[in-house]
Amino acid sequence: QVRLVESGGGLVQAGGSLSLSCAASGRTISHYGMGWFRQAPGKEREFVAATSWSGGSISYADSVKGRSTISRDNAKNTVYLQMNSLKPEDTAVYYCGANFFGRATTAASISYWGQGTQVTVSS
Repeated sequence: QVRLVESGGGLVQAGGSLSLSCAASGRTISHYGMGWFRQAPGKEREFVAATSWSGGSISYADSVKGRSTISRDNAKNTVYLQMNSLKPEDTAVYYCGANFFGRATTAASISYWGQGTQVTVSS
């Protein structure tokens, strides 16, 4: 069993930055594909960014490409999401997820979810 805990969310003005962290416990995530997703009120959970187990393969949603960077530190069992030039439409609960079997680019592929951290961007 893997437990994921997100942190780093908060209230920020448009144009600002936030750094989210996802700390794993219970077992190592070094062989898991990891991803970040977000869910705004009334909307479905959507993909934001994903990294392969080694960090060698990374992908981003078009909506955050060029503004966000996903990274991981397997020694610390932690995945990060740096978000810059934030926009009001980035407001959502951000979740990290782990996929034991491969890439974490779809919600359906996630084996374990964190509880989420709220990101609110004011205009």
